[in-house]
Amino acid sequence: MSLPTRGRVIIDTTAGEIDIELWSKETPKTCRNFIQLAMEGYYDGVIFHRIVSNFLVQTGDRTGTGSGGESIYGEPFEDEIHPRLRFPHRGLVAMANGGTRNTNDSQFFITLDRAEELHGKHTLFGRVIGDTIYNVVKIGGMEVDGNERPLYPPKIKTIRILDNPFPDIIPRITAAEKRAQQKAKEQAMREREEEIRRRGAKKDVKLLSFGADEGAEEEEEPVTFKKKPIVRPDLVDTTPDPLAAIKGVTASTSKKASKDKQISPLAGASPSKFEEVSKQNELDITKIRAQHAQEKSAQSTARQSEIEKIEADIRKLDRKAHGDDSDDEPARKKQKKSYLEEEMAKYANSRNARPKGKDGKRKKDEGDVLAALNSFRNKLKSVAPEPAEDQEDAGSGIEETAAVATGEEDPGQEVDDDIGFMSHLLSFPKENNEEVEKAERDYEVIDPRQRGARAKEEERERKRARRPKDGGRGSRRY
Repeated sequence: MSLPTRGRVIIDTTAGEIDIELWSKETPKTCRNFIQLAMEGYYDGVIFHRIVSNFLVQTGDRTGTGSGGESIYGEPFEDEIHPRLRFPHRGLVAMANGGTRNTNDSQFFITLDRAEELHGKHTLFGRVIGDTIYNVVKIGGMEVDGNERPLYPPKIKTIRILDNPFPDIIPRITAAEKRAQQKAKEQAMREREEEIRRRGAKKDVKLLSFGADEGAEEEEEPVTFKKKPIVRPDLVDTTPDPLAAIKGVTASTSKKASKDKQISPLAGASPSKFEEVSKQNELDITKIRAQHAQEKSAQSTARQSEIEKIEADIRKLDRKAHGDDSDDEPARKKQKKSYLEEEMAKYANSRNARPKGKDGKRKKDEGDVLAALNSFRNKLKSVAPEPAEDQEDAGSGIEETAAVATGEEDPGQEVDDDIGFMSHLLSFPKENNEEVEKAERDYEVIDPRQRGARAKEEERERKRARRPKDGGRGSRRY
């Protein structure tokens, strides 16, 4: 009988969930190490790096090589061997060590079969429960290479702690914080790559570089290009510069001044000249815009007229193809409405045709129905009822009358113009006992219990008839 467990976790892997119960009372140090590493997200993303068929599957190394791992104590911790915890079946969870005693860290394995040779060498601290053992078997059946490494290794997504036997554990960093840090690091890396790509910096790996040079290249500002100024020679004032007539002003001074400061084309112009030039520019722009608008409208008009002419020619050719040689332009047909539009128009007209009542709702038009009912009522009144005993004769007489009225003999086909039904009367014979008896006989209810009771009564009568007259004390036959 196995020992009671205290603590439960679920390992969510790419092959499915693995539900594990822990023996935290018998192996407290090992279970505390496993629980805290799971809370810190240490096992998230770790692969099963070793699979031995029909023996065990091993994981818990972040490097994925089988030679890594760490514990929460900062160093490998000692084994916790319990005499009642053995390896008699599959699905048992134990710590993996470095090949010697007391070298436990974060790696653990799950057995796939009975493994009594591991007793006393590895700390057994949990067991797989439920149908999740089949997910472990699925991992154990994956394809491996010659070094017992899976070709497509399954991975631990996360570990959920359902029952924490150590509520006093304070993780150094939670799994959520670790995921947030990893996400921030990846975001910073993407931003750096985007910045390098945007700058267009390309590193020449063929040349030797040093740290100082790389830093200088990173701090280098992007190159800016100066735009060439737009100059209009027609607006430049051609009046001579008075400074040019003054002696002592050398050509070098004027060149230096032109380099230091770029003079505007209208800098030397008088105010009146400046106003005239501005007005002239405005007029020129207005004329250019008006001319452009006229050209555009004329072009569109010409294009529209050309399109209309081509359409007229096409229609004329179409008429000639159908045998119509007339050059008259036929009247354009009205656009054909769809069936849905016609039905909707009829519905709208019928709704509008109905008058509204006091409550605002449209009344139903029942005039046609009432008129048809009144006409049928008058027709029934106009036909005199016939006596019941002469009903058959009257019916035959009506048929003969109809045949005479039509002037034709009975062709043997049914004609839906019989009006004799209007004079028929529903009547019943007064003394029809035969029909009543027939109805009672046809609708007789037979109860099996009554039949059984009658059979018992008949059997009782037969026994009574066979009973001897001397009270039943007759002679026995041997």
